[in-house]
Amino acid sequence: MEPFRVKAPAKINLFLRITGKRPDGYHELYSLMCPLALYDTLTLSVGGKGIVVFCDHPGVPEDASNLAARSARLFLETVFADQEPPVHGLTIHINKKIPVGAGLGGGSSDAAAVLKALNDFFGLPLSRRKLMALGKRIGADVPFFILGAPALATGIGDRLEPFPHLTPWTALLVYPNEAVSTAWVYKNLNLRLTKDEKKLSKFHFDGRFFNVDEHLVNDLEPVTERAFPVIKGIKRLLLAHGAAGAMMSGSGSTVFGLFADSERAISVCTALRDNQLNQNWTLYVADLLI
Repeated sequence: MEPFRVKAPAKINLFLRITGKRPDGYHELYSLMCPLALYDTLTLSVGGKGIVVFCDHPGVPEDASNLAARSARLFLETVFADQEPPVHGLTIHINKKIPVGAGLGGGSSDAAAVLKALNDFFGLPLSRRKLMALGKRIGADVPFFILGAPALATGIGDRLEPFPHLTPWTALLVYPNEAVSTAWVYKNLNLRLTKDEKKLSKFHFDGRFFNVDEHLVNDLEPVTERAFPVIKGIKRLLLAHGAAGAMMSGSGSTVFGLFADSERAISVCTALRDNQLNQNWTLYVADLLI
């Protein structure tokens, strides 16, 4: 059977508030998440034996711990739990464009892309709601990527409410080539200090448009900044070059600047790439997928 390709978009958190910690150790959050036109490309080949993953990025595991492999295995075990599966093997090639450990959700997006692709391939045996429930078992961000649209996220990030009120923005992403462990960031989060610094415990949109000046806040940013002070410098640089706002995405280390004019974002990206002081950074320009 001919291989087929699917795209897995990145995401940014346009705001991220941590609202509490659960007895199981997970943190409750409130966030506005938006997919971006920056993609990994996955090529799936059905056939053979077992689930095999190859990736062109050395930081991505190619064993059973890979989220794309886990999602494929979970899908097949769930859909064909009471019968012999029609296939016994799957090979997944991941062409990695979303940086690893960057706060852009690449691994979760890859997992969601595999779930959606297999669901399509086998004739849609699972509704989107059931597919999202399956994705939650892989990771908290996977349901968002199955939804595939801007959303307000609550709970551990798995309870989603579509948010159709975003205006077009172009994001200039700066990845300082510093991979960040999400688990480390949450472990080092001082929740009491974070709450003391808040003016609002929760945003209430009531149908309003996202406001860069009011809502561009990330409670995890100070934690990651302490270990990677380059984040603060990148924010200042983006603002100095005309970004309407700049913030770290997720647990980092990627920083994004928002531009209303895509040509301006491209121009700033070119200028920063030409600056030899920033030669270790990786830059991307991507529109918000709204």
